[in-house]
Amino acid sequence: MPVTKQLYELQEIDAEIEHTRQTLDLKNGQVGKREELDAVQNKLKVDGQALEELKHKRREAEAELDDTTSKIKAVEEQLYGGKINNPKELGNLQHEVNTLKDIGDQQETKALEAIESMEEAEKALVNATEDLHKLEAEWQQQQTQLKADIESLTKALTDLIEKRQLLVSQIEPEAVDLYEKVRRQKKQAVAKVEQGICRACRISLSASVLQKARGGQPVLCGTCGRILFIS
Repeated sequence: MPVTKQLYELQEIDAEIEHTRQTLDLKNGQVGKREELDAVQNKLKVDGQALEELKHKRREAEAELDDTTSKIKAVEEQLYGGKINNPKELGNLQHEVNTLKDIGDQQETKALEAIESMEEAEKALVNATEDLHKLEAEWQQQQTQLKADIESLTKALTDLIEKRQLLVSQIEPEAVDLYEKVRRQKKQAVAKVEQGICRACRISLSASVLQKARGGQPVLCGTCGRILFIS
């Protein structure tokens, strides 16, 4: 097999190795990553605290209403008990009852609004909890899949490295050294030649360079400095 073809195959393996390593790094970076899940859990905690505050407001509103209702009952007992006959005093009691009833109406509205807000918050919290459980289940599945992917990628990377080592052992050391030197400078060390043109820099090659390249030994492009490969 021509040396340049071996070097081209080596380059393809190196590209696979690099891609596999990048994918593996990405997957490893996602293991245990749960920012979205933590954000939902934190929001759920805040929503739970808000619900407790609404419950407290409901209890306060109901207590105020109960207190006003008790006061109305007590004043009405005086008003209708028959023990007070003074018209002015009876008028004052009636006015107090009317005032307390107005306050009671306001407090009842406040209590009903508190109950409605609390019920809406409870429903939203139940839905959010269900969503969190689904998200947790999805996260667990993703983590399981990540571990499987990492195991598969690790094996693939090991196989590729072994394949590279075997190929390198079959190539002339001088050619490998040249390949590594060009690769450090250009990243892509080998450039294909098609229709007399270097596909890396898209410059036409001279007849003499093409003739040398066809021999299968490493020849560098005079423009981009890459090893030329004619398939």
